[in-house]
Amino acid sequence: MSTASSVAKLMGFAPERIEDLKTAIAEACINAMEHGNKLDESLIVVVILSMDETSLEVKVLDMGTGPPGVVHAPNMDKKMHGEEPSRGMGMFLIQALVDEAEWVSSPPSGSYARLVIRLNKTEE
Repeated sequence: MSTASSVAKLMGFAPERIEDLKTAIAEACINAMEHGNKLDESLIVVVILSMDETSLEVKVLDMGTGPPGVVHAPNMDKKMHGEEPSRGMGMFLIQALVDEAEWVSSPPSGSYARLVIRLNKTEE
C-alpha cells in the first residue's frame, strides 16, 4: 500500500484518490490471503504496479482459483439488520473505489485482481 501510495503521489493523484487506492489494495490483499490462498502461510501474495502517463495499475496475485462468478452488489439493508453476514463486501468495495477492477483466474498458476485508477484532467 505504501509503495503504491508513493507512486500515485508522484504521478499527481489527489490525496482522496490515493486513500481509495490504498483501501482497494488492502482489501484485494486480504481477499488474496483469505480466499485465494485459504490462509495458507506457505503461499505467497504478489503485488505488481504498472503505470503510464494517465493511469496506475495494480495486480494482486495469489495461488487460488479466483472468485466464482460475477460480483453482485450487497444488500445493505439486510446486512444492517443482521439478515446477512456483515462480511462479503470486499469485491464490491474495490469496484467502488477504483476506475476499473477485474478478477482473473489463470490456473495452474493462480489468480489475480487487477485494479486501475486513472488521473482526472483536474488532477494533472
